[in-house]
Amino acid sequence: MLIERVAQTDTSVLIRGETGTGKELVARAIHRLGPRAEQPFRAINCATLTPELLASELFGHIKGAFTGAVRDRRGLFELADGGTIFLDEVAEIDLEIQARLLRVIQEQVFVPLGATEPRRTDVRMISATHQSLRDAVAERRFRADLMYRIRVAPLFLPPLVDRDGDLEALIWHFIEDFNKTGRRSISAIAPDALRAILDYSWPGNVRELRNVVECAFALGEGPTLSFDDLAPELRGIEPRDRMARPVSLEQLERDTLIDALRRTRGRRGEAAELLGMSRTTLWRKLREHDLA
Repeated sequence: MLIERVAQTDTSVLIRGETGTGKELVARAIHRLGPRAEQPFRAINCATLTPELLASELFGHIKGAFTGAVRDRRGLFELADGGTIFLDEVAEIDLEIQARLLRVIQEQVFVPLGATEPRRTDVRMISATHQSLRDAVAERRFRADLMYRIRVAPLFLPPLVDRDGDLEALIWHFIEDFNKTGRRSISAIAPDALRAILDYSWPGNVRELRNVVECAFALGEGPTLSFDDLAPELRGIEPRDRMARPVSLEQLERDTLIDALRRTRGRRGEAAELLGMSRTTLWRKLREHDLA
């Protein structure tokens, strides 16, 4: 497997793929399978921070370096020393910070904001982007020399629907994660539920798959993930267009009752508890909506 082979080296890796395809999961797998597995793994999304804050997060700062810097702070290059740093959305990094990153890669040194003395670091760099770095270079938004240093080993992640074998492995990965919460312990997937999962197009990729598993844990019960535990889109239920077809309060209440009964497998006592009403009130409402 390509990820396993790349993991055994100390090469800088660039992961390219659509949003939500699981780029951070791949980065963590590379770290876990490599010689730095026992050392720190630190991740940061470069698109969510201002240039000043990103520089502080990466390189750290000393007290008084800027307004609000009331104490020294260690950056990720210091915290991850000996391990791996994952830079998500690397194409969004400011050009000035790109120059500082290049020095870290070339010389393995960095200077915290406000400091003058360089500090040494030994980290493996894994980066990710949904953009073409070559296009960013052509548009003068990204340094060509930095691009060549961070994409020594380029990996492309296709959409989840095109990755044979990954879907089942990932759903069990997420199930095992949620099993640890103690809310529910799933040990099997019903055949019709698995079929629905495999047949779905997954426009939201790995991120959507995780949400579907979380939804199943919230809605269902017992050791088997059933078809009814799945989100509506996987069960073939189209979302109602409320702008085109307004829904009355009566219809909305009826739909809520039906959903509660479905989620509790028709057990009215549990449905009443789920809806926060007494059994008598539930029984009356079921009769009003012809559901008794």
